[in-house]
Amino acid sequence: MNVSLNKMPGYKNKVTAQIGEFLACAALGKQGFIATPFAGNVPVFDVLVADENCRSIPIQVKASNSSSWKAWAIDWMKISYNPKTKAQKYIGKANLINPHLIYIFVSISRSEKSPDRFFVIRKHQLQDVIIQGYSNWMNTKDWKRPKTPESYDHRITATALNGFESNWGIISERING
Repeated sequence: MNVSLNKMPGYKNKVTAQIGEFLACAALGKQGFIATPFAGNVPVFDVLVADENCRSIPIQVKASNSSSWKAWAIDWMKISYNPKTKAQKYIGKANLINPHLIYIFVSISRSEKSPDRFFVIRKHQLQDVIIQGYSNWMNTKDWKRPKTPESYDHRITATALNGFESNWGIISERING
């Protein structure tokens, strides 16, 4: 049986994740670190980064072939849902495990003329970005999602992460701190 790999469910997402992890490792190498990916085999992180003194930290990598990444808002914020009114309500921040974990968001360029982009952010900062983005969007909908009222789907945009582009210094701070 001859099956095209591109037609396998999830194949494109796996390749995108793999490319993102290797691009992140290469970019970290340019910053003077040793970095190795774990190919999705560790649930909490994707890359382990070390300096010349063998101090290491885990990194979570999120990759996209565009300038946005999927997120599930309810993982980052407490939200109640009223089935009668079909309205959601923001209650507060979700409790984060490992709030200082560093995330690298990789926007994989579709053109060799434009570079890949890297956004480096701490998990607790990402929580604030997600809460602000989701809340801003839901405010325009009066906290009632038009098609799927009980969905918590959210898109993190490169625009929302602009202040964290090439923010490599936080990795040195974390390793040294």
